[in-house]
Amino acid sequence: MPKFLYTAKHITSGETRGGGLIAKDEKDLAQGLRTEGYLVTSVEAIDPESEATQVRFFDRFLSIPLKEKMIFARNLAVMVSSGLTVSKAIYNLGIQTSNKRFKKILQSVYEDVQSGKQLSEGLAKFPCVFNELFVNMVSVGEISGNLEEVLDILALQLEKEHDLLSKVRGAMTYPAVIVVAMIGIGILMLTYILPKITQVFVDMDVELPQTTLFIIAVSNFVRDHWLVTIGIVVGVIFSIRFFGKTNTGRHFLHWLFLRLPVVGNIIIKVNSARFARIYSSLLKSGVSVVNALAIVARTLGNVYYKEALTAGIDEVQKGTELSKIIEKYPRIFPVMVPQIIQVGEETGKTEDVLQRLAEFYEEEVSQITKNMSSIVEPILMLLIGGSVGFFAVAMLQPMYSVLENIK
Repeated sequence: MPKFLYTAKHITSGETRGGGLIAKDEKDLAQGLRTEGYLVTSVEAIDPESEATQVRFFDRFLSIPLKEKMIFARNLAVMVSSGLTVSKAIYNLGIQTSNKRFKKILQSVYEDVQSGKQLSEGLAKFPCVFNELFVNMVSVGEISGNLEEVLDILALQLEKEHDLLSKVRGAMTYPAVIVVAMIGIGILMLTYILPKITQVFVDMDVELPQTTLFIIAVSNFVRDHWLVTIGIVVGVIFSIRFFGKTNTGRHFLHWLFLRLPVVGNIIIKVNSARFARIYSSLLKSGVSVVNALAIVARTLGNVYYKEALTAGIDEVQKGTELSKIIEKYPRIFPVMVPQIIQVGEETGKTEDVLQRLAEFYEEEVSQITKNMSSIVEPILMLLIGGSVGFFAVAMLQPMYSVLENIK
């Protein structure tokens, strides 16, 4: 017989209950609960393959969109603060989500909580969905008895992170579209237009300069060996990805991104905002300074930030103030960061000043991304102009030779 997930309300007391039951059909389930004095408010049949106990192994290591986790954290905070038990809140959120993989995961977490495990234990089974930051904050909330407050802090953290990343991605969309369009036009010129122009030069028996010969050679290679060309492009992309996963590759690429005009400035401000926001959230949740720094170091993406914070852990344990440690890395932390942290250390309000620091850099990123088109347009115009100019000169030089011969 099929299994159903349900929620039901007691006719007289108004008590809400939910869970899983085996029944012939939905009508049989409703009748069984009615005999106990409950009216069914929602019911959903469980496909045997979708039960949480059968969550596929690889699902544990596949991520869920940040927006989905943000909504989950916010709704969980609201439900728990409204008086629902954690298990009922997780169950309800599992029914509401439209993401089938996330539904399986939440059902697994629900079953773990129902069996007596802590919420953090259930979440920790899915490290690529609920990262160390998420799990640790929930765990601290459970231990301290302030789960509602911690969930609110976590929800705010995820919302700010989502807003920050959305702005950066939005700003990068325009340059990406222009670059793709340039590549498309370049391929069209090399494979369709240039061969026709080249044939004219051949018919007129014109001596071609080196620039023109180079472009013609590239055009012929792309047309005659297009499979090889695709293979080279794919190979280069995979080589860069592989190189980027090595320790040397990560250091080089992250160093390069930090030095790029405009992009480097955005990376520094985004990481400064994330560092301040995450560190503040962890401290507010009751996580110790050392553990908070370790979690932030593993959460930030850039390897130079990871190394700076990891090296700082030992110094903090020896009694060195965090502001003094941050001061040693002026290339990745703006001057304002250690100064603000020092104010927090002196006043005993580190969490509050870090939150304001995060808001400051989030606003800075917002302003940069709004003005991104005006910053990037001149750079793109130079690149496009240079490419068009090179092509034009290469094509016009033989034509001038023809005109000179006619004279």
